Amino acid sequence: MDLNGLREALRAQPFEPFAIRLADGRSLPVRHPEFVAVGQRRAVVIGENDSWSWIEPLLIVSLDSLPAPRKGQNGKGRKSK
Repeated sequence: MDLNGLREALRAQPFEPFAIRLADGRSLPVRHPEFVAVGQRRAVVIGENDSWSWIEPLLIVSLDSLPAPRKGQNGKGRKSK
């Protein structure tokens, strides 16, 4: 996988959430394109708790689709009131 594949996934219209699967087994969810910055040689992914991860493109194994949040849910598995 290269950074161009990541850029294409981030620019998809409409955007579809995905996870970046890395060679070490980690999976980084990308629920919105604004939480990823792609440079010329690497990318940065911001996590839900404001953590961040530098990504080397050679370590990206795949981009896997994530289920979109269902309407009426707040993203934590509980229905909103």
